[in-house]
Amino acid sequence: MTDLSTGEAAAYGDRDPDALARRAGERANPDRDQHFLVDDRVLDRIPGYLPDDADASHLLEIGGGAGALTDRLLAAIAGDDSDGYRAANAGRGAPGRLSVIERDGTFADFLREEFATAVDDGLLDVIEGDALDVDLPPFTACVANLPYGVSSEIAFRLLPEGKPLVLMFQAEFAERMVASAGESEYGRLSVSAQHYAAVEIAERVPKEAFDPQPAVESAVVRCTPRDPDYEVGDEAFFLRFVKALFTQRRKTVRNAIRNTGHISGLDDPEAVVDAADEELLSRRPGTLEPAAFAALAELAREHGSPTEV
Repeated sequence: MTDLSTGEAAAYGDRDPDALARRAGERANPDRDQHFLVDDRVLDRIPGYLPDDADASHLLEIGGGAGALTDRLLAAIAGDDSDGYRAANAGRGAPGRLSVIERDGTFADFLREEFATAVDDGLLDVIEGDALDVDLPPFTACVANLPYGVSSEIAFRLLPEGKPLVLMFQAEFAERMVASAGESEYGRLSVSAQHYAAVEIAERVPKEAFDPQPAVESAVVRCTPRDPDYEVGDEAFFLRFVKALFTQRRKTVRNAIRNTGHISGLDDPEAVVDAADEELLSRRPGTLEPAAFAALAELAREHGSPTEV
C-alpha cells in the first residue's frame, strides 16, 4: 500500500497499518497491553465477520490504537465502493456511525487528526478513556481488537448488551469461550458466554499479524446474540452458581454444591443435594450442558435459600 503523507488523502479502507503507526509517532507498547494488528488481509476480512443481518448503523470499536481497524470500519459504514467493504456493508444501509474508545491520549488525539474528515462528517466519534470505566455509547454492533489483559472484563461488559460482537482474543481464551460440555477447555467462561450468544471462532490469527508480536496466537470470535434454550429466574445467581461449581471441577456435582455455598450464596447446600437427581449429582461440572446448569441453579434457588454475596 502507498505510504500517504496525510491520512485524509486515502479513501477509507486503504490506509497502510505501518504508515499509520509512523504518522501516529508512537509505537504500540506491549507493557500497556498494546499489540497492533498490521496484517492487511486480516484487517480487510474482520468487518465481514459481522452476521449478515447485523445492524451496522452504529459500530463500536474498543482500543483504536493507530487506526488500522478504524479505517476498515469507516469504509464499511461509509459505503466504500471497494469489493471487501461493499460486501461487509451489504444490506445494512450507509452511511452509519463509528464510536471508538481509546484510553491512550496520544492515540486518541491521533485518531481525531487522522480521520478529521470522518469526525467533521459525523461518521466518527473518538472517546478517550478506559473501556471498563467510561459510559458505553449507544451501539448496534461492536468490532474490536481487544487489549488482552482486560479482554474478559470487556467481553462480559459487552455480552449482556445483546448486540453482535466481532472480537479479537487470545486463542486459548477464544477456545474456552466456544468449548462444549465434556471438552477440556469447557468451563465457567464457556457457559457464561454461551448464555448470552452463539459463539464461534471466525478466524485464527498468527502472532506474526501483530506489531509488536504477542507471545500467543489469537483468534477472531463472532458472538451472535440469542436467547438461551432454558430459563433462569435470577441471572446473577445462575452465573454465580456456575462460577462456584467450576471452582470444584474435579469434584462431583454433589461435593461441588456442598463445598461452595460461600461462593454461590447458598445458605443450605445440603437441601439442594437432597432435592437433586442422583445421576446429575454423580457427574462432574465439566460434563454439564448449560441447560443442566440452569435447571440445577433453579433447584438451588428453590431449596438452598440463596442470599446475595
